[in-house]
Amino acid sequence: MIQAHNIHKYYDDLHVLKGVDLHIKKSEIVSIVGASGAGKTTLLQILGTLDHFSEGELKIHNTAIATLNRKELAKFRNASLGFIFQFHQLLPEFTALENICIPAFIKKTQKPEAEKRAKQLLKFLGLSHRESHKPNELSGGEQQRVAVARALINNPEIILADEPSGNLDTESAENLHNLFFKLRDEFGQTFVIVTHNEELAEMADRKLVMQDGVIVS
Repeated sequence: MIQAHNIHKYYDDLHVLKGVDLHIKKSEIVSIVGASGAGKTTLLQILGTLDHFSEGELKIHNTAIATLNRKELAKFRNASLGFIFQFHQLLPEFTALENICIPAFIKKTQKPEAEKRAKQLLKFLGLSHRESHKPNELSGGEQQRVAVARALINNPEIILADEPSGNLDTESAENLHNLFFKLRDEFGQTFVIVTHNEELAEMADRKLVMQDGVIVS
């Protein structure tokens, strides 16, 4: 599903990733932990094609990422990858339903089809009664579940999450963690999760530890 070999990343003279090798299988949930500055988020952004690597090779779905031009990369990202961030990044002027539909509209999905899929996801996530509410009318846990639905709208095979429960209270965080495994079992998605939450990290099928730009265990 994801194969990274000898990935290096430089920001001018700063060597952030120093030869990362990684192989993640389909429907696997992998957590990535490590101290701040270890390179976790940089690695996740590269795996999500949001940032470019300086050296190495990255294949996702047998697609060599370095061979894609900007337009092809955007299309690949929209169709194949879903993203969940710590601060959910919902657009405040749109309802929950509208926020969820945005990636589908970018993919040129017709509005009735996109809204049907969004409503199915809202029902699955227990949020049907909140579809017309805007983000400021939702709790933190509800906003994060809307963000999860948005990540799922295009049926991506890979979900990348950066500190997804870092802004949630303990109960909401636990519910979100359990949701990831429910989603994997229901839809077969692969999850790569950067987290400081040790409970979530230990729940994963595999826990990878990063230190000073490399995976050490």
